[in-house]
Amino acid sequence: MSKMLKSIFTKLLLNFGFSTMTELESILENLKHLADGIVSLFGKNCEACIHDLTSLQNSLVYIQGNVTHRKQGAPATDLLIKLLKQHGKTPLNMHNYKTTTGDGRSLKSATTFIRDSTGTVVAAFCINFDTTDFYNASQALMPFIDQLEISAGQNTETFAHSPGETVEAMFMQGVKEVGKHPTTMSVEEKTTLIALLEENGTFQLKGAVEEVSHLMGVTKFTVYNYLKRIKNSD
Repeated sequence: MSKMLKSIFTKLLLNFGFSTMTELESILENLKHLADGIVSLFGKNCEACIHDLTSLQNSLVYIQGNVTHRKQGAPATDLLIKLLKQHGKTPLNMHNYKTTTGDGRSLKSATTFIRDSTGTVVAAFCINFDTTDFYNASQALMPFIDQLEISAGQNTETFAHSPGETVEAMFMQGVKEVGKHPTTMSVEEKTTLIALLEENGTFQLKGAVEEVSHLMGVTKFTVYNYLKRIKNSD
C-alpha cells in the first residue's frame, strides 16, 4: 500500500471513530497516564517507568520523575532481563523490594508485568521510591520515640545466609549509630562509619570492602582511603 493510500485509509478510520493505534501502543499510552498520576501524587521522591519489553536494548519508553537519573531509550534493567530469562512467558511481579542507586541512595521498588489480550508479556510498569530522606527523618526522631534503654555493649545478632548479608547487617548497625543515611553524611561522619565497621570486624569478611563501597555509593578505593586515614590516626 502506497503512503498516499495509507494516509487516506487512516483518515477514513479516524472519521468513523476507529483508532489507528496498535494494542501495544494503546497499552503504553494508558500506562503513561498512570505513571503521571502516581508521581504527581507521591512527589519528587517517586519515579514511574514504562518498559517496552519487545525491545530490551532501549526498552525505557517513558519515565516520570528523576530518582534514577535515566532517560528515555535506556535499556532494560538487569532485574527485568533476569526475570524474563528465568520465568519466560510467566515472569513474576515483584513488589516492595529494596534497591540501591549508583550513588548509594536506598529505594523501595515495584515491578509489574503487563500483558496484552493474548496473555503475552509486552511491557513492565516500575515504581522507584527514594526512602533516603525518610530514613534520616526517622533517625532524627528516634531519641524522642525510642523507649528502650540500650545498655552499652548490648549485642544484636543477624542470622545471615551469605557473607554479603552479614556485611549489610553490620553496615546498617553502623549507619544507625551514626544516625544518617550514608549519602547525606559528611566526610567526618563517613570516617566514623568506616571506623565503626573496622572496630566490629566487618572487613575481616571476604568482599566486605566492595559490599560497603556499594552500600555507601562510593568506589572501593575511597573505602581503602578511609581505612588508611583511620589507621594513620591511631
